[in-house]
Amino acid sequence: ERIARRIPAAYVLGEAWLGRHRFFVDERVIVPRSFIAELLNAGLRPWIVQRASIRSCLDLCTGSGCLAILAAIAFPRAHVHAADISKAALQVAKINVVKANLEKRVQIIQSDLFSRIPSGRRYNLIISNPPYVTTREMSRLPPEYRKEPSISLVGGPDGLAVVRRIIHKARRFLTDDGDLVMEIGHNKRTVERAFPHTPFTWIQTTGGPDMVFLLKASELPA
Repeated sequence: ERIARRIPAAYVLGEAWLGRHRFFVDERVIVPRSFIAELLNAGLRPWIVQRASIRSCLDLCTGSGCLAILAAIAFPRAHVHAADISKAALQVAKINVVKANLEKRVQIIQSDLFSRIPSGRRYNLIISNPPYVTTREMSRLPPEYRKEPSISLVGGPDGLAVVRRIIHKARRFLTDDGDLVMEIGHNKRTVERAFPHTPFTWIQTTGGPDMVFLLKASELPA
């Protein structure tokens, strides 16, 4: 299957790993590979000083639920909402939440980004690994990537279709001292051109210094 049909190994095996954590995956979700995972393993230090200060977290575009689960592990006092537009993806996320024994702290929500999040809800932390591959780049990816759900990968002509929506609306769902952490691939220049007055903090990861940004609530567009 892996060689003849170029099926991703994670689908063949029914599992994928982020660090020491194993997650169930199949064709309903993209293969987990977010650089946010390594930041969560470190408790998002030094940007978050006290792990206990994170009492609520929202994971947008949760897919398999891997980042929501890692957030719940990293911040043991937090309740986490894992949101995705895909009902099929959330079926996988639910499996992983149950396997992690986190049903009481991680809630699955079918939502097109913030659309079904109550307007008065505020989070200490919003994390997201949204679709950010440009339409042109998607056509050039190896066959393995095109076996994954395109809705979870393709971010429109410039890769920012979903990123823009999150940045424009995140502030109203964050506490005054809350943070938005988002992975955007190699789109740093495009993001900074789209939001020239926004003071992005770019976080070093094993993928480089331009893959993940952090914005405090006060730094986001009003």
